[in-house]
Amino acid sequence: MQFAVTNEILAICQQVRAEGGRALIVGGWVRDYLLGHPSKDSDIEVYGLDPAGLRELLEKIGRVDAVGESFTVYKVTIVRDGERHEIDVSIPRRESKTGHGHRGFTVTGDPSMTVEEAARRRDFTINAILYDPLDDEIIDPFNGVHDLDRRLLRVVDPTTFIDDSLRVLRAMQLAARFQVSIDPETVSLCRSIDLTDLPHERIWGEFEKLLLRAKFPSIGLEAALDLGIIDQLFPQLKAMVGCPQEPEWHPEGDVWIHTRLVLDKAARFVDDLPKEKKITVLLAALCHDLGKPLTTAVVDGRIRSFNHDHEGIAPALALLDTLKVHTINGYDVRAQVQELILNHLVPAHFYRQRAQISDGAFRRLARHCDLDLLYRVAKADSTGRTSIYSEAEEVEWFISRVRELQIEHNAPAPLLMGRHLLEIGLQPGPRIGQILDSVYELQLDGQVLTMSEALSEAKRIAGIS
Repeated sequence: MQFAVTNEILAICQQVRAEGGRALIVGGWVRDYLLGHPSKDSDIEVYGLDPAGLRELLEKIGRVDAVGESFTVYKVTIVRDGERHEIDVSIPRRESKTGHGHRGFTVTGDPSMTVEEAARRRDFTINAILYDPLDDEIIDPFNGVHDLDRRLLRVVDPTTFIDDSLRVLRAMQLAARFQVSIDPETVSLCRSIDLTDLPHERIWGEFEKLLLRAKFPSIGLEAALDLGIIDQLFPQLKAMVGCPQEPEWHPEGDVWIHTRLVLDKAARFVDDLPKEKKITVLLAALCHDLGKPLTTAVVDGRIRSFNHDHEGIAPALALLDTLKVHTINGYDVRAQVQELILNHLVPAHFYRQRAQISDGAFRRLARHCDLDLLYRVAKADSTGRTSIYSEAEEVEWFISRVRELQIEHNAPAPLLMGRHLLEIGLQPGPRIGQILDSVYELQLDGQVLTMSEALSEAKRIAGIS
């Protein structure tokens, strides 16, 4: 098949050939193209040219920045017609295991390597396919194309695969992103690898890909269980496996099955959100029932999990510690995930008590969490089951009220500020804060609507005539 290759890539490949070398597109770009999902991100591997000669050649084409000078990886930036193109160019690399763990490698560039030798260092066969754009030739030394056709994830070389424990987590997210099964021998190999050496940020890097790039993240969760990832890294998730639920409400099965369904539903409800809020919703969906294993009991012949929303906070924080999730793009993901777990039952509760629930209750809730995100988590929880019973009506009522009150993302800003109280003669001190709190409570209840009313209430509370 003829791949659609940019002029910038062709220019590099042509210059390399003119100097006696060979440039091949490698890795995910080839895989994605064969799957029918063309990617803009492309990596070029150059054979037959020494690093100095390669850099000199690339500098004639665009700006060159060394990403990994020691093992010869260059980022080439080409600006054409006002558009910026970035292409990673490298020479084949040899990796020598020199220490324990994910980072225990010495990597050196070697332009004399054969294509098969270079491809052998890659993790999975579907990532070891190369493409020569000048000859329109697919080079596939480990039958990755056949594995793509079979929708199978299989290691390239078992003897070198085990050297990098991060590859086990990569198997998890690739299985979900491309909806492939994992070769049984690969599963067995992955289960034998110690994952405790992995840095938190690398664990998160693979989980982030799972959450943001997979249409059905639950495939990755199930893969994580099969591969031993959850046993080694996430005891909080393992506790949900086999934890029973009341069949009337959850005929789909245990908490683990329900959580996987909820996560897939949540993935459908976040397309319009910025990255940090997508992650917040998806993590809250993953963690929303972590309290059930701690609280589940049979009460009057029925399976109950009283207070699981509150009890789920501690295991959720432990899981977020493993992922090292705090603030993303300035947004406090960690704090919001806590609030969403704590309040994920509130929309249904408000609906059942709707005759008594005031606007003030909604506004006070908005002080703690983003109600638009809470709606998405609650909706995923409601629809992530196989029973006829659903709280969809409840959560739609909830978000309708929220939108009417215009508090989707924040509670109303206080009308009254400290400077206003100083202007009417009050002295600085704790009393200022107390009066501000009292007036704001009245504002939340809809009893104070204007600045004039706020000042009047402040004067009344302060005893100023």
